[in-house]
Amino acid sequence: MSAPGADLAKLGASDVKTFHSPKERSVRKTLPAAKGKAAAGATAQGAETAAGNPELGLVLDAKSVSAHGIELRAQVVSVAGATLKVTYDWGDGTTDGTDAYPGQEVSLKHSYAELGEYKVKVTVTDTVNQAESVNELPLSTVGSDFTPYAPTRLLDTREGTGAPRGMVQAYSSTKVKIAGNGKIPAGVTAVALNVTATNTSNPGHVTVFPGGTTRPTTSNVNFVAAQTVPNMVIVPVGKDGTVELYNGSWTPIDLIADITGYFTRTAASGYTPMTPVRAVDTRSGQGAPQGQVGGRKTIGVQLGGWYVPSSATAVALNVTVTNPREDGHLTAYPSGQQAPNTSNVNFKAKQTVANSVIVPVGPDGKVNIFNGAWAGTDVIVDVVGYYSPDSSGAFMSLAPRRMLDTRAWGYGPMYARGYIWMPISTDEEGIAGYVLNTTVTNTQQDGFLSVAPDPNHPSAYDNGTDVFPTRPTASTLNWTAGQTVPNLVQASSGGVNGVVDFWNQSWATTDLIVDMFGYYETK
Repeated sequence: MSAPGADLAKLGASDVKTFHSPKERSVRKTLPAAKGKAAAGATAQGAETAAGNPELGLVLDAKSVSAHGIELRAQVVSVAGATLKVTYDWGDGTTDGTDAYPGQEVSLKHSYAELGEYKVKVTVTDTVNQAESVNELPLSTVGSDFTPYAPTRLLDTREGTGAPRGMVQAYSSTKVKIAGNGKIPAGVTAVALNVTATNTSNPGHVTVFPGGTTRPTTSNVNFVAAQTVPNMVIVPVGKDGTVELYNGSWTPIDLIADITGYFTRTAASGYTPMTPVRAVDTRSGQGAPQGQVGGRKTIGVQLGGWYVPSSATAVALNVTVTNPREDGHLTAYPSGQQAPNTSNVNFKAKQTVANSVIVPVGPDGKVNIFNGAWAGTDVIVDVVGYYSPDSSGAFMSLAPRRMLDTRAWGYGPMYARGYIWMPISTDEEGIAGYVLNTTVTNTQQDGFLSVAPDPNHPSAYDNGTDVFPTRPTASTLNWTAGQTVPNLVQASSGGVNGVVDFWNQSWATTDLIVDMFGYYETK
């Protein structure tokens, strides 16, 4: 089945910027007298009308066109009729040049290798009238790079951490300070949080959104009565430096938020998505000793140099618990550190549950997984991507948008063992991956969801030349019959096809909801 697609260019990034420098900021100077043909070419009439071209100048306007790129328009102001030379110094050691006529607007695009702030200098030269004018335009790229942060609890309403002690009331929000909290810088644009709802007495959901903005209609965490549910969230930070967590239940709940990293508009670590690959399965002994992780025990997972480059600063994982013998939680953290008091996956005895995890990598390339239960459990780890200084995928936030809801699209729920293909950025170059939230509901039997790039271009589906995609084996989220389960997905675009597949790996139908929060764009 095909889901309605969305052109990222039409969606529009929420943090696109524009820049302007008026003609009055141009600085004109007279050049040394030209020699030879250039001087001889100035006619008497030209000398009278141009008079050294005193009005020579530039109006500069720029706008961001990608995470790393800008488009700069230079309006040439001149009273002389001679061909002028326009040169661009982009502020990163590179230059461009073009010819222009008086009154002409010339436009060039430029992509910066590193995110940051730059001062562009544009020069227009009139060699006939021995005049030159320079205008400068400070600008910045709009993409954001990732900085890992040792897992730290920023909010716990049970204990009064980050907010007054006490449950979040029905249909109410609590704010969490992000910018300037601990070692998080003031210029943070987005944050990676593991958000947990607990002490729930009725069904509901949690929506996380930038502080001081209108709450979207999307959800990040869904829960039922007496359920403790975590989910990874990547959310922009409001202008006031906060994010808000909204309780969409008609009874109070407790909320917990743990940070694992943040995004800024300065060069740090970009993101590289991967087709999910299984790194650990304790049931078979893959990547770890065979057998359950014992109660209150830790396993080390070698990722750097194996599944991701040694330069990786953090990894995006999907961590699954299965066959747990009692209630508990898992905590993922970088090797070489003490286990923090945070949690990534919460589980009940005999439950199979998964959660998306972003975790810094230790100096030896390892990530530790701690079993917080007093009895053993099996652990599965799938690698879905990594952050590295060598990666150019910069985060671009979008106003949250519901991309798919099979309860309302007219075709019914997902077929058993079937898949839905969704075009998102077809034929758009430079889109590396997407930040999505997937939720399954109305589940009839136990199962799991897989998300992977589709090898087909949408046109192949249209003309019947598509090939059946290879069924993935890695899981994005797991459920038991009757559950509603969400999970963050950092899905690969698969290149210019820009199509993502959502696989129902159950033998019964299920409904699927997909919300989009942003994407990663290369330079």
